[in-house]
Amino acid sequence: MISAFTNIFKIPELRQRVLFTLAMIVIMRAGAAITTPGVNAEILSQWFLNVADNQAAGGVAALFNLFSGGALAHCAIFSLGIMPYISASIMMQLLTAVIPQLGKLSREDGGRRKVMQYTRYATIVLCVFQGYLLAKSFENPQSNPFLPGIMETINSVGLNLVPNPGIVFQLTTIITMTAGTLFLMWLGDQITERGIGNGISIVITVGILAQLPAGLIQAWKTFVPATPGAQANVSPVVLVLLCLFLVLVIGSIIAVTQAQRKISIQYAKRVVGRKVYGGQTQYMPLKINYAGVMPIIFAQAILIFPSTIINMAFPESRTAQEISTLMATGWLHYVLYGVMIFFFSYFWVATQFQPAQIADDLKKYGGFIPGIRPGKPTADFLDFTMSRLTFAGAIFLTIIAVLPQLLAQSLNVPYMAAQFFGGTGVLIIVGVVLDTMRQVETHLLQRHYDGFLRKGKIRGAREQRPRMGSTQVVNDNTLVLIYAALGILIIAAATIYLAAQR
Repeated sequence: MISAFTNIFKIPELRQRVLFTLAMIVIMRAGAAITTPGVNAEILSQWFLNVADNQAAGGVAALFNLFSGGALAHCAIFSLGIMPYISASIMMQLLTAVIPQLGKLSREDGGRRKVMQYTRYATIVLCVFQGYLLAKSFENPQSNPFLPGIMETINSVGLNLVPNPGIVFQLTTIITMTAGTLFLMWLGDQITERGIGNGISIVITVGILAQLPAGLIQAWKTFVPATPGAQANVSPVVLVLLCLFLVLVIGSIIAVTQAQRKISIQYAKRVVGRKVYGGQTQYMPLKINYAGVMPIIFAQAILIFPSTIINMAFPESRTAQEISTLMATGWLHYVLYGVMIFFFSYFWVATQFQPAQIADDLKKYGGFIPGIRPGKPTADFLDFTMSRLTFAGAIFLTIIAVLPQLLAQSLNVPYMAAQFFGGTGVLIIVGVVLDTMRQVETHLLQRHYDGFLRKGKIRGAREQRPRMGSTQVVNDNTLVLIYAALGILIIAAATIYLAAQR
């Protein structure tokens, strides 16, 4: 693996792509530190430090600050981050699956370019809307339900968050935030074209990794006492268990992210003159975690609002406050969180995976699954197979999603550090790193260099050998292994929890 990293700089094209990507990352981090005109960044930074140990207190603001790489905490020009573009892309994907006209347009020649153009227009609209809301929340922080306790920070600092509020400040903020998001989009496109990896994904990953040093500092303050001889807040044994648990979590995420079931597809032979067409065997990969990180993002975005609305509607009701606490951090929160992740996992698969269309295409081009009749039986087989895979992926997503919150509450680990043990951030980081390494390895193998794993060529050649009479290749017990990994995760989490209770 070390030789693979050194070989990167031996290939001029790959070296230029890597250096270009690093230069774009430097520009991203510089933009995340430039404060928006007319805002006192010291107040918001201090407020984020006050809520760093509480995932419920930060709410939506803490979630957006994570994906913006800390830009929101500095009131930076990149405060909106790339999330408006991600939201617009998700909306267009769902509309493409729901609206027949958009679905037909996306399948036409040049249709994808038009859909991308519509996505960019929707991004501008979302940026203007969110920029206006952000400007109003800066002008009136006391009435913003997503910034609880901000007035205490303002009173302690002794300065106003916005010294000169008004229409000029609102227009300046909207234009600045919109331009910042569009510039991030442009940087992502440049990385995709001239750099290495998917540009938009790298923008998100860099933003999440930017919070890692702050998380390490919080963890250091928790496990290492400030004064010599004092007792730490958490036992060092828990630190060792957490380190081992982190390796297990990352390994499980990689295994499930890469796991797939390959369906054997055979094509009938066609004789045209003296030439024979077809007759070969190909494979249709069905991923275990087909929905990726989308169910967690949807569940987080929706689950934050009920508790906030209850606090706003019934500020003096004790029962309402108890319900709000349960929905924010209690058992009701975890139940609703898991149910919503399951729902959105199947919802995403239902909108993006079309077994009937796949079966029709296979029948049209003479392909069939061995042992399965073409047409509706093939569609039913694909739907049944995908439902089982989605169930395993949804269980995995639920466990990974609740791990940071369980660690933060049961072990008194700061949430800023606990969020790197699971959740949305780790899933995105692992997926993007795997994709980037795959692209780098492709460049290395094309220039006759060894990849990150020297046996990759042999293993790849073995995987490509068709195995007749089976609908599954590489590993016939994929689901069994996935369920075993999930069981190990559950046992490890229970062990850490019991150790903390003792």
